[in-house]
Amino acid sequence: MKYVISIYVFGLLFSCQNSKKVTPTITHIAIVEIPKLNLEQANRLAELPLACIGTEYPNKLGQTLGSDDDLQSPQELHPAFYGCFDWHSAVHGHWSLVSLIRQFPNLESKVEINQRLLQSISKDNIEREIDYFNGEHNKSYERTYGWAWLLKLAEELHNWDYDIAKKVEINLQPLTDLIVNRYLEFLPKLNYPIRVGEHPNTAFGLSFAYDYALTVNHTKLKTLIEKRAKDFYMNDESCPLSWEPSGFDFLSPCLEEAALMKRVLSVEEFRIWIDKFLPQLKSKSFQIETGKVSDRTDGKLVHLDGVNFSRAWSLNYIAKDLPEYDHLKNIANQHINYSLSNIVGDSYEGGHWLGSFAIYALNSIEN
Repeated sequence: MKYVISIYVFGLLFSCQNSKKVTPTITHIAIVEIPKLNLEQANRLAELPLACIGTEYPNKLGQTLGSDDDLQSPQELHPAFYGCFDWHSAVHGHWSLVSLIRQFPNLESKVEINQRLLQSISKDNIEREIDYFNGEHNKSYERTYGWAWLLKLAEELHNWDYDIAKKVEINLQPLTDLIVNRYLEFLPKLNYPIRVGEHPNTAFGLSFAYDYALTVNHTKLKTLIEKRAKDFYMNDESCPLSWEPSGFDFLSPCLEEAALMKRVLSVEEFRIWIDKFLPQLKSKSFQIETGKVSDRTDGKLVHLDGVNFSRAWSLNYIAKDLPEYDHLKNIANQHINYSLSNIVGDSYEGGHWLGSFAIYALNSIEN
């Protein structure tokens, strides 16, 4: 059901010689249905990663070849995370399963999920993944998007109080430690943030890593991210939100940055910062159009479903515990609702990854 709020805006127009009243204008803002992640929907969303984490082809390896020896199949190169078209999608496909079964222990596919987690994230498989990351030409592999999702998976396993989760977390830990060390090595050398709306976006990569650091109390990583976030973004003003999205974006550069700064600043510091960075967000009449997808069989154009979900989780994070920004939650719901109905049963171009984005966006909604 939809409701409508009417916001009446009155103003006076003054001149040196006289003044006159401006005719009141009315802005209609539809209050949309709040999407919910329930058991029925969780069962549907679980189908997406289950269908792809064991699907080896098609596959985009994204590797640098050092010799003929590097010409191996995806499963040989990445025995833990070889499905879902690319490495990072396989990683967050596993995160999706952990997130769903953690919230809904009675998922119809719970037995298959448990088996999949134990099979994929075995000690031997993770050792081979580490061998790949330690290869001469792979130091920057999946930097920082895949790194971020690996730490999000580790965080979810850490928070899941279940015997299988503890075993899988232990198996994953050496790769988790390697990724943490990659962050610690890379961030001091990064002179400028990467502000694109796709995989290398620095703000996104720092946000997920920061969440992990807080969860496991990794002080060194937490402190470094706080410092680098402030180095990169503290003096930013007037982010050009009207330029977004670009044609292939699945992340909002402006909103991802704001969500990161919400993490690392105090509430009062953030209020001051956001008023300079995105002052329009505070207006109760603020609106932003959802990203429109023209062809969901096009692997790049379908990215715009992703931008809708990632905008939603960023808007919800910005609004959290800040009553003056509560209206942003309705905009987040609009974005989720636009894309949510399209991802189950969709083509593989979107289905292999969008389920994770939908789940994370739904998880961002406060009950």
